[in-house]
Amino acid sequence: MIKIGVIREGKVPPDSRVPLNPKQCKQLSDMGVDIVVQPSPIRCFSDEDYKQEGIRLKEDMSDRDVLLGVKEVPIDQLVADKIYFFFSHTIKKQVYNRKLLKHIFDANITLIDYEVLTDEKGARVIAFGKFAGMVGAHNALWTYGKRTGQFELPRMKDIYDYDAAKEVYSKVDIPNVKIALTGTGRVAGGAAMVLEDMGIQKISPMEFLCQDADGPVFTQLNSFFYAKRKDGKVFDTAIDFYTHPKEYKNDFHHFLPKTDILINGVYWDNDAPPFFTLNDLKSDTFNIKVIADVTCDIAPVSSIPTTIKASTIADPVFGFERMTNKETKPYGENVVDMMTIDNLPNELPRDASTAFGDMFISNVLNELGNRKSPLIERATIATGRNLGKHFEYLRDYLNG
Repeated sequence: MIKIGVIREGKVPPDSRVPLNPKQCKQLSDMGVDIVVQPSPIRCFSDEDYKQEGIRLKEDMSDRDVLLGVKEVPIDQLVADKIYFFFSHTIKKQVYNRKLLKHIFDANITLIDYEVLTDEKGARVIAFGKFAGMVGAHNALWTYGKRTGQFELPRMKDIYDYDAAKEVYSKVDIPNVKIALTGTGRVAGGAAMVLEDMGIQKISPMEFLCQDADGPVFTQLNSFFYAKRKDGKVFDTAIDFYTHPKEYKNDFHHFLPKTDILINGVYWDNDAPPFFTLNDLKSDTFNIKVIADVTCDIAPVSSIPTTIKASTIADPVFGFERMTNKETKPYGENVVDMMTIDNLPNELPRDASTAFGDMFISNVLNELGNRKSPLIERATIATGRNLGKHFEYLRDYLNG
């Protein structure tokens, strides 16, 4: 019988999400799975919530086969020779996590990253993306309200769950505002849902460009509307753009004068063009006041060049001065207000954790005991003091 441990989140700033909620742990226990939970004072579900479902709390995880977390595990909290599931943020060669991957390699840890758990067609089977988009859209409007003083929203983190948020939206009057939402995946889908629940009308990209706003509106943009081929050939398919991003350049400039709020929900390749340049900021036609960058790749290798850092739930917005290209206080003249929180689902932790756990149970649980599982193999970044089959490209990154 496989032994599973749900570990305490140790990354700072803290994250209150869980991979499995108390009722889901009870479901696994009833199925015969040996599961324990490491005590934690910061989870959105308390230790007592787990105990009430009959789940054992245990500090020592050394007898567990598989350890489930959410965010990166601090190096000093990793247990050698174990199988870990968490978001490692290493697959794009993120510099800040190179030491983490090196330690995992040296400690004979098998690292399976949720971000690359995909089916045979390459679609992700487990993700928090929808909830990142939901909170990102909420925060975009919250920031715009703070900037303009035209309306007020509470922070999503201060609302119990999304049902309660919808009650709030029913009582808020959003002014005329034009919102561009980029992306077509889970993130953008979650953002679009929130915007519509706020009573913001969705219109086509051409209507967005050609018409003045009659009430709050948003448009959702796929790559056809923000990129074009460098050789002048007709944009054929989005697949070609994602397969050959170096062959494309930015075509988002049409939207810069027409957009008040930009919500960025794309999956961005390092070789793809950014949506605008720092020089574009200095133009009189640059109209964007608020950017909610859910993607949150940090400049200069990023889709949004003003995303110079990740903000935090405690301090969600910083200003970017358009003329000097420097960080400043938000809500000022010639300032773009940047919301770049990189753990957005943590503002809606109960809903996000429950949906995540359902996906894990449905799509991953039965694969844990299968040593030849293609699903697990595709997501195994490191194992046996070596890189996984699909991650050899990280060798130079691993070696510094």
